[in-house]
Amino acid sequence: MDVQSLIIGLIVGAIAGWLACTVTKGGGYWLIGDIIIGIVGGLIAGFGIVFDGGVIGTIIKAYIGAVILLIILRLLRVHEKWSS
Repeated sequence: MDVQSLIIGLIVGAIAGWLACTVTKGGGYWLIGDIIIGIVGGLIAGFGIVFDGGVIGTIIKAYIGAVILLIILRLLRVHEKWSS
């Protein structure tokens, strides 16, 4: 992986994570958390979603994966509150 790919990955992750946190009101993760959620979301989406659309397609895939990740995080947070 070269520097350009890393920078593009971080930008895509930031956009996807920010969109997912904004739409699902996942809040509380700040910019770094949004980037991490977007990158992990992109990895999650990369396993099952086939979509060829360049950078926009990559952002959409990462967004879908980030939304899935936020739903899982929200469920874990609710489960943690109930078990305390």
